Amino acid sequence: MTLLKFSHERLLPTLSEPLEEVTLTDWRENPSGNAGATALVVDNDVSLSDIASDLSGFSVVILIFPKFQDGRAYSQARLLRDRYGYTGEIRARGDVLRDQISYMVRCGFNAFEFSGEDVSGADQALREFSFAYQPAADSEAPVWRKRLSRAAAA
Repeated sequence: MTLLKFSHERLLPTLSEPLEEVTLTDWRENPSGNAGATALVVDNDVSLSDIASDLSGFSVVILIFPKFQDGRAYSQARLLRDRYGYTGEIRARGDVLRDQISYMVRCGFNAFEFSGEDVSGADQALREFSFAYQPAADSEAPVWRKRLSRAAAA
C-alpha cells in the first residue's frame, strides 16, 4: 500500500505517517478516552452532520471506499470541504482505483492509500481530462465559465 498525497497539482508518494486512528463508533462511545487521536475513520454510510462541529480536532479524516461501485465517500468529501469547511487532510482508503483519483481530487480528497502497482500512472490520471464541466471542491473553473470569461474579454 502506497500513501499518495496531492500537492502542487501532482500525486506524490509519501512515507506513511504515524497516525493515531479512531473509528467514529469508538470515538462516539468514548471521546475523552480517544482524545489523542489525530485521524478519524468514517464509514461511507454515516451522516457527517452529527460530527461536523468536532471535525476540527482531527488533522486527518479517512473516508472508506468498501468497493469501487460505492461512491458515497465522494459526497462525504464534498460535504466536508464545502458545507463544513474542513481544511485538513481527507484520505481515501479501501478500493481506491487509478481511474477514480481525478474525480476524488475534484471532490476534495488530497491523500490516497493506493494499492495499485503503477504509482506514476495514478499521477498521470490527474492529467487525462483537460477540462472540468461542473464546479467542484477543487479550484478548477468549469469549461463553460472559462468560455464566458474569454467571450467577455473579447
